[in-house]
Amino acid sequence: MPNRRPLGLALALVLLSSCGEAQEAAPVAPLGPAGLAASRFPAPVRPVAPVVSDRWEAEDARERVGEAERVLGWLGVAPGQSVADIGAGSGYYTVRLAQRVGPGGRVLAQDVVPRYLARLRERVAGLPNVLVGLGEPGDPRLPAASTDVAILVHMYHEIEQPYALLANLVPALRPGARVGIVDVDDATPRHGTPRALLACELAAVGYREVAFHWLLERAPRSEYLAVFEAPAAPPVPESVRPCTP
Repeated sequence: MPNRRPLGLALALVLLSSCGEAQEAAPVAPLGPAGLAASRFPAPVRPVAPVVSDRWEAEDARERVGEAERVLGWLGVAPGQSVADIGAGSGYYTVRLAQRVGPGGRVLAQDVVPRYLARLRERVAGLPNVLVGLGEPGDPRLPAASTDVAILVHMYHEIEQPYALLANLVPALRPGARVGIVDVDDATPRHGTPRALLACELAAVGYREVAFHWLLERAPRSEYLAVFEAPAAPPVPESVRPCTP
């Protein structure tokens, strides 16, 4: 698919400039305008896991099981596409996406933790097809019609306002876009999201599950990739009904 850059993205190019110490780095700007106010959406009726690290597991361990290769293959990520890495953290997927989409593609790497983004910005400084931006707990702050594939890896259970974030993601998605969520089939306090709960929460915002893959089955915590298609438009916030665990 050809790379189509919406107007207003030039500002985001400054996000790849050099920075000082991670804790003192200059602020990172959002990639796109604000969406619907998160306060208009219901809060999730289940615990939200705390953000404790920008890494899920050591990268060499993830490579040994072929995690990224399998996930990106199942999602059909291809050269020339624009992919949003939501909750990019340390950049495990960001750098691999940059290689996979190639010079004609683009990676929008987003997170809500500024210190994670400062370290990520240093890591991707030599990758011209990566843009780094600051999101909000209920809004990824991505440009409109910018994304062919969005991935959320081992962070859905940490989203404070999932219904708002999912609704505000819709305008960023191009027709036929896919949203892939990687998580563990476990309770949110244990840094997972039960498969049925995930499907319910996305359905509440109008998403439809189109594929499901077990990524790594190991008792008692099995990892999965769930793939969704978004609704044509975001729902009216007041119409969203939260799911119960």
